[in-house]
Amino acid sequence: MRTKTHFPILILALLLSSFSIYGGRAVPAPQEQTKEPPFVLHKIAEGVYAAIAEHDGNSGFVVGDDGVAVIDTFTTSDAAGELLAEIRKVTKLPVRFVVNTHYHLDHTGGNGVFAAEGATIVAHRNVRAWARTENLKFFGPDPKPEQKARVEGIALPTVVYSNEIELYLGSRRLVVRYFPGHTGGDSIVSLPDVKVVFCGDLLWKTHLPNLIDASTGPWIETLNRLAKEYAVATFVPGHGEVAETADVTVFRDYLATLRSAVSKAQAEGKSGGALVDAVMPALKDKYGTWGFFPYFAKSNILQTADELAGKKRLPGLAQSTGSR
Repeated sequence: MRTKTHFPILILALLLSSFSIYGGRAVPAPQEQTKEPPFVLHKIAEGVYAAIAEHDGNSGFVVGDDGVAVIDTFTTSDAAGELLAEIRKVTKLPVRFVVNTHYHLDHTGGNGVFAAEGATIVAHRNVRAWARTENLKFFGPDPKPEQKARVEGIALPTVVYSNEIELYLGSRRLVVRYFPGHTGGDSIVSLPDVKVVFCGDLLWKTHLPNLIDASTGPWIETLNRLAKEYAVATFVPGHGEVAETADVTVFRDYLATLRSAVSKAQAEGKSGGALVDAVMPALKDKYGTWGFFPYFAKSNILQTADELAGKKRLPGLAQSTGSR
């Protein structure tokens, strides 16, 4: 069972720039943690687990012959500590790797827990470039000292890549690949032996996404590729329940519908509130039951409008991007 908490704290921070993710409270020490973790653990293949969180980004872990790989680490160290405790119920093998699927705080905030265990943190090179800078924007223009300290204390990746990297847990192979769309530094982690794909926030199952860093055109192409290249697979999204290939297509259709509706309204000369009023009814009719709709629908429309108009601010790329 999930513990009952407030609406996802990072989601609110994205919408209310003055909102504090941590509320000034201290992160509990391991001995102060609740018995029930703030996620539901699903075994989705042999040695492969998805940690589905209602109020955080999803996580998961993979058990191999000689160690464990963790994919994403939640927002806080207390949640990451609870994930570590669940891993220890499954295996005593060391945590060798953490893969961050992108830089956002709800997927990197618990990195330090696993770094302290000796894990190597792996991510696209832009994650290392952005984690301690771009995450500050979620606290508004004047972050509090404790908020700055939290972001500046994120344990950074020590192994970065540009296009693809393979990790091995004995004979178990993990393929980490870059795809554009959600942030410009997104990775998927696939397990060819069991046909499982951890997508991070490149996939949201029946939830509206946050588009603060998104390029929706390339993202749609990414989702087309994922649906084709992993036609038979189990997907772990960044938010929402465990998914299948059909869910990738459904999410792609949301982004395509959004882009089309916004483009049509812009062609009619609409902007700002008038554009939102023009697009919202059809969007609500089709996607109003999706998670986060009341919180992200308006910002999805406006941010897509900025993207299509060439006015959207996106994170700057790392200086060295390597070959693509």
